Amino acid sequence: MPKLSFFYYPGRRDVKGGIRARSRRGGFGTSWWALRWVKLLEDFDMGERLSRGKNYARRGQVASIDVRKGSVSAKVQGSDYDPYDVRITIRQISAANWKRVAKRLFERPVLAAEILSGRMPADIEEVFGRLGLSLLPGQTSDLKTGCSCYDWANPCKHIAAVYLLLGEEFDRDPFLIFRMRGIERAELLELAGLQDMSSESGDKASEEPAPEPLESDPDRFWTGDVWEDFGQAHIPQVAAALPKRLGSFPFWRGKETFLDEMEWMYGDASPAGRDAFLAERAEGPAGRGKSQGA
Repeated sequence: MPKLSFFYYPGRRDVKGGIRARSRRGGFGTSWWALRWVKLLEDFDMGERLSRGKNYARRGQVASIDVRKGSVSAKVQGSDYDPYDVRITIRQISAANWKRVAKRLFERPVLAAEILSGRMPADIEEVFGRLGLSLLPGQTSDLKTGCSCYDWANPCKHIAAVYLLLGEEFDRDPFLIFRMRGIERAELLELAGLQDMSSESGDKASEEPAPEPLESDPDRFWTGDVWEDFGQAHIPQVAAALPKRLGSFPFWRGKETFLDEMEWMYGDASPAGRDAFLAERAEGPAGRGKSQGA
C-alpha cells in the first residue's frame, strides 16, 4: 500500500498593530476618486481576484505601506513566519506633461481654488483627457505588481489587500494619486506659480516669537500675580483639526479609527477647557460624544 504524505498548511498569522480597513462591509472608499480607483481595478479584470483581499484588508494583515513617486511597497502577513513583500509600480506622467497639466488646471480659477484648499476637483479627469492623458492608470500595462508569496495569481490576496487600502486612503488624501503618478501636490502648485496655503500658514506660525516661560515660583504662580490676559476662550469650529492633518493611514495602527477617537476627545475637552479658563462650573459631566462643535 503506497505511503500517504500530507502537507501542513499553518494558516494565516495575525498581525499585531496592522493597518485595518475602516469599512467593515461593502466597498472600500466613499469619494468619487476612491471609487474610481476600485472600479478601474475591476475593469482591469481583477474583480474576482480583488475580492480575495477584502478579508486581509479588514483583519489588519497589512503591516506597512509606503507610497512614493511611481511605486507602492508593502509588508503583508500571510501564512509564513515573515511578512510577504508587495511591490506595485505605477507608470509616471512625464515632467513635461505635468507642466501642461498645471497650465490647464490653473487657467480655471474654480479648479485652482479646490486644489489649493486640498480638494480633488470633480472634473479634473476631463482636463487630463483633453491633453491625451489620464490621472489614474489608463491600461493594465500602467500597473506592474509583484509579491514574494507562492500564489501565481496576479493580484494575489496580498496585493489585492494593498490595492483596497489605497482606495480608502484616497478618501483622506486624494493627492496620493498625484504622488503615485510622479508629482507631489506642492510641486504641482509650484509649476503653476502658486503657493501651498497650508505651507504658508505653517511658515507664518514658525515666525511668531516663542511664548515667555511660566513663573517658576510656586507662591507667585498660585496667587495669580503672574497671570496676564490670554485673550478670548472659544471652542474651535473644526474638531481635532491638527490630528486630522496626520491622517489615519499609515500613521494609525489601532483597532479603533484614530480620527473618530480623537474627535470625541477634543469634543469633550474643548468645552471643559473653556469653562476652566472662564472659571465656570459645568452643569454635569460631558460624557463621551456628548459635547458639540469642539
